[in-house]
Amino acid sequence: MNRRHFLGGLASGAGALALWQFLPGEAEAAYPYTLTDAQWRKKLSPWAYKVLRQQATEYPDSSPLNREHRKGVFSCAGCAQKLFGSTTKFDSGTGWPSFWAPLPRAVATSRDLDLGYARTEVHCARCGGHLGHVFDDGPKPTGKRYCMNGVAMAFTPA
Repeated sequence: MNRRHFLGGLASGAGALALWQFLPGEAEAAYPYTLTDAQWRKKLSPWAYKVLRQQATEYPDSSPLNREHRKGVFSCAGCAQKLFGSTTKFDSGTGWPSFWAPLPRAVATSRDLDLGYARTEVHCARCGGHLGHVFDDGPKPTGKRYCMNGVAMAFTPA
């Protein structure tokens, strides 16, 4: 193999990788609850829109839900889908509300390469809104840490 073939193959591989992240996946799947962009902007606060619809991340320790310890349910701020029960919430020390498990069929996941490495993005299974990411450094029994943006959720006490 000469240098031209090597560089051509390297460029082709980089191009394929760049295109691969834009292929339709679970995140772009059809969700049962949909609104137009204008409807989302009207329904959500500016920060909730940035997080849920544009995959932004709120500042650490900025959400009152991080300090929410009452019994109840955390739901999607976009469509009211019940996401997490308070019994799975724990203090991760990260500055974001964290849970060791979602409610059944409440969330979906997809691969996120926005930072240049693979992470698992978590979405609402009903509207597709971006909630945060899940990591493998959580407590038992699952070992998972669902690190969620508080502005993407609402809390309803039991």
